[in-house]
Amino acid sequence: MNEPNATEQDSDRRLVVESGVAARVAAIIEPAIVDLGYRLVRVRVTGQNGCTVQIMAERPDGTMNVEGCEEVSQAVSPALDVDDPIQVPYHLEVSSPGIDRPLVRAGDFARWAGHLAKIETETPVHGRKRFRGILRGVEGENALLARDDAKSEEERDVAIPMTMVSDARLVLTDALVTESLRRGKAGLPPEMPTADEIAAPPKGRKKSLGPRPDKKRGQTPPDTTEEE
Repeated sequence: MNEPNATEQDSDRRLVVESGVAARVAAIIEPAIVDLGYRLVRVRVTGQNGCTVQIMAERPDGTMNVEGCEEVSQAVSPALDVDDPIQVPYHLEVSSPGIDRPLVRAGDFARWAGHLAKIETETPVHGRKRFRGILRGVEGENALLARDDAKSEEERDVAIPMTMVSDARLVLTDALVTESLRRGKAGLPPEMPTADEIAAPPKGRKKSLGPRPDKKRGQTPPDTTEEE
């Protein structure tokens, strides 16, 4: 088996990372996850059920199943027991990133170009810290975004340094669900809509660029973004 070269390793590097206790957990478990052939996506330590350590992982092609979650859980548990970064009783949860997944690598921003995303930065970029719009891919070290909430006097197309991103995730839409089911998160980029379509979606397509409605209740589901 060939070892990945420096360029491949750099492109696979997580650019959106944790801080505090979650960062210590990530440093402990990531080698074990990589050894199994998976990639770490995100770690969250929350106060749910007293204390819960949430780990998201996936295969390099973006897929993940129940057996994979169990395999990762069995591999990271001994490492956490030895280093004990939490120091209080906790629940361990291992899952896939989900459809409305976090974006943590340059490849994530490129792979899901054409879909709606929310991005937050550590410090202001272009005069703001929160962005929402259609991903336009990657240029150098920047994630490209076409804002869907820009005012007439504001720049709609922005370049956001990925190293300054504190949180980024896809927004659940009909288009995202359809694309995820059709391609099985196989790493194939979707067809990107034109800038005109993003600014004024044709009739019957607006839902594909906005939050996905709950068809049973006719309401938009709440945003599942977790706060640090």
